[in-house]
Amino acid sequence: MSQMQNVERQLREMILGLEIGPGERLTERWIESRFGASRTPVRAALLRLETEGLIGRDGRGWAVAPINLAELGQIAVYREAVEVAAVRLTAALEDRSGIDVIAAMLDSCDAETPREEWHRVGMDFHIELARLSGNEFLLRAVRDAMTRLSRARWLEVRDEAALGRAWAEHHAILDAVKGGDAEKAARLLSNHIAGSRDRLVTSLHDDRRGLRARGFAVVAA
Repeated sequence: MSQMQNVERQLREMILGLEIGPGERLTERWIESRFGASRTPVRAALLRLETEGLIGRDGRGWAVAPINLAELGQIAVYREAVEVAAVRLTAALEDRSGIDVIAAMLDSCDAETPREEWHRVGMDFHIELARLSGNEFLLRAVRDAMTRLSRARWLEVRDEAALGRAWAEHHAILDAVKGGDAEKAARLLSNHIAGSRDRLVTSLHDDRRGLRARGFAVVAA
């Protein structure tokens, strides 16, 4: 792994895991010192993260992008288009045994499972379901959307009731796909995405003051 790739990977993990909060400023000098990297690979890594929408320029430096409530709504529209298309393809497959692997992944989470794992599995559910479609472009689109949602979803996994509801909806979607019912799977997935968006936006909007007190930047547009 090159120095640029190493810096990019670690910075991305720190941003998505909220170790570096939304709105927090970054300097190239701090990054160079933190990762023992030289200026050129650091700048290259920052430019790549900028294209992902995770950071942006802030004067002469950089800042982690805020959590944008309007963007969350736009991502939900995008997700519905690509994920529903993928789930229809998956439900039409002759061999849908891959669904059992995803179901087992969901069942691996219990009361003793760390929140970090619940977060990862929740994201992987959507990515792996898209992977089963066999369409590489839809898979990339879903992966990109889930990456952009990652920070906001970290805040959502604090709510145990929301987690339980999401897992029940995940299993219902899998049951429809396994049964080859593309219309039911598409409807359940569409409702799941819309419901998740509404809960997430409402939660973030209601908790904006608390999040700002923690140093997290949340904007409405």
